[in-house]
Amino acid sequence: MHHDIVIAGAGPVGLMLACELRLAGAEVVVLDGRPGPEAHAPGVAVNPGVIELLEMRGLMEACRPDGFEFPMAHFAHIWLDPSALADRYPYNFSLPHGRLVHHLVERARALGADLRFGHRVVGVEQDEHLVDVRFEGPTGEGTLRSRHLVGCDGVDSVVRRAAGIAFPGDEEPFHGTVADFRPAQDSVLRHHLGAREYPAGLLAVSPLGPDTVRVLTAEFGAEPPAGDDAPGAAEVQGAVSRLAGIAFTDGPPLWSARWSNATRLAERYRAGRVFLAGDAAHQHFPLGGQALSTGLDDAVNLGWKLAADLAGRAPAGLLDSYHEERHPVGARACLTTRAQAALLHPLTPLREVFAELVRFPDVNAHLVTMVGGTDTRYPLGQADPDADPLLGRRLPGVSAAARAVPALASAWEAGHAVLLDLREDGDGSGLEGELAGREGLVDLVTAKPLPGVDAEAVLLRPDGRVSWTLRAGGSPTGLAAALTALFGEPAAR
Repeated sequence: MHHDIVIAGAGPVGLMLACELRLAGAEVVVLDGRPGPEAHAPGVAVNPGVIELLEMRGLMEACRPDGFEFPMAHFAHIWLDPSALADRYPYNFSLPHGRLVHHLVERARALGADLRFGHRVVGVEQDEHLVDVRFEGPTGEGTLRSRHLVGCDGVDSVVRRAAGIAFPGDEEPFHGTVADFRPAQDSVLRHHLGAREYPAGLLAVSPLGPDTVRVLTAEFGAEPPAGDDAPGAAEVQGAVSRLAGIAFTDGPPLWSARWSNATRLAERYRAGRVFLAGDAAHQHFPLGGQALSTGLDDAVNLGWKLAADLAGRAPAGLLDSYHEERHPVGARACLTTRAQAALLHPLTPLREVFAELVRFPDVNAHLVTMVGGTDTRYPLGQADPDADPLLGRRLPGVSAAARAVPALASAWEAGHAVLLDLREDGDGSGLEGELAGREGLVDLVTAKPLPGVDAEAVLLRPDGRVSWTLRAGGSPTGLAAALTALFGEPAAR
């Protein structure tokens, strides 16, 4: 007996991938060595790239009660103006990533994913047909056989090492702590909310609720204490004192962890039947939720492609396109976060000059979309990438489009590709014929023209990326080829 897909790691990326695969009907087993879902995580930032994905899959409404909108953005703590791009940058959201995991666990289970906590992957072997995944669980050792294995098991990925995929990069001397406290009413922490830069590093104090704050410290050039134990109150208090000269006595922490200043990128995202996603594929300085958005985009890119392969309808090269499309995005995330770290330490006049530059609208727009995770564009093989600015991008104004077109929202929530007819009084005529034999894969949706979408019709992949457009006055030439590139030849015409 074998399974369709085994996923190692039940963090946000592994859970999102499990949801994507279950939407397509694939059998999914998720293995995670922890005793239960991750209740705490260092991150709280959810950027617009993630919001768009959560909106598409109908998850955002469940998350709203656990967080709040945050209408600002920054590059290396140099503040930007996202309101100038309201059509392409809905908002940031502050949401403890542990709560996001909670909602993804609920969705994955509702969709029928087999989540097995307390099961740690310890070895991987593969041949041209199957992957053997060895694990240690509550009742001992065991092996699962699957068509594919995806390593979403973090920066110390067992799957990556077993697949022989190198993870080159570097790590700077750095002492980083993050801890949640319940401060007293007169605590000094309540008077230092926000993020601040100091000669030695960073201090950020963020509210998590009416009586809880998260304290994050970053000391560049400092060696952390020996050992892997979570930092206690004294260690966090000492870091805050060294950075900002602030003494606080609140403690012990409700939860705490360490973090590092490492940048690494897997040499490849695929080795035969083994794939990598999320932190197993890329590690970088955590700023503005870019790690989360890069990882979740990995999941939605890979999910529909694996599902197509399992169903026997993946055209040649579709699985390889996962590395081709996502590896450059991981490399760019590593580049842009290293650039931000360089602007954060040491503090130099360059920060002042950079703060002047961001006042220019084009610079602001470039950086806002970069840190928001909304600037990714896949080449999709077009000879002239500038010929059609929609191709390879997610549909502009995802949130507004989902509200304006209920049928589009339903198709997105189901994980389907969409042929969106935006012609005035369009009824799908001249387009629907190409969908024969692809029932259940592509939904034909008609709607009035949408703001920011300069086309009469667009073909959207299951991950929301535009893969074909019909311009005003044009003919649907190329639609058949675009559909075949996604799903192979139709079952029948």
